[in-house]
Amino acid sequence: MTLRWYFDFISPFAYLQWPRVRALGEIHAIEYLPIVFAGLLDRNATKGPAEIPGKREFTYRFVHWRAQRAGVPLRFPPEHPFNPLPALRLCIAAGATAQSITAINEWIWAGGRRGDSARALAPVARELGIADVEAAISAPAVKARLKANFDAACADGVFGVPTLVVDGEPFWGEDATDFAIACLRDPELLADPEMQRLRTLPEGARRGG
Repeated sequence: MTLRWYFDFISPFAYLQWPRVRALGEIHAIEYLPIVFAGLLDRNATKGPAEIPGKREFTYRFVHWRAQRAGVPLRFPPEHPFNPLPALRLCIAAGATAQSITAINEWIWAGGRRGDSARALAPVARELGIADVEAAISAPAVKARLKANFDAACADGVFGVPTLVVDGEPFWGEDATDFAIACLRDPELLADPEMQRLRTLPEGARRGG
């Protein structure tokens, strides 16, 4: 059984899901794949929650409430949305390991710090054993890996972050974690007749059509 976790540090929901994914990774082999969420939005001609007035404020408050409820320390960075490319590339340069994901998440989301430049990330980079963060995140191999991760996400049918892919089946969102784990434990769950019918449920109307 193959598991892949697609995420972007720009997403507070990815931060909230990370402790459970990390725990799952202690039992199953999971490939951690940083991707650019904005690329998915462009590909699907849609907007992220932070780009929609009203939804932005609600989402931030909802995230804050969920973090408090789960006992997860969370403080939003100084600005959001922010440019996540430096953090994503640093993660890849550090091997995209559980250690690097945890360190960057704690820097940005637990500490409420910037993650949008090499200078901002220098302290966490040193913690990960990277002295020249600018050179690390500018390396052609790192940029190529980030692009390859995005291509893999598209091939896996990923349309948002975070997404946990279990044997080719994408489970989108932090609130779908239990669903993903249930299907991991019981692969026949998706073979349920109603689950199968929902795969090909016809559209009764289409906006703008």
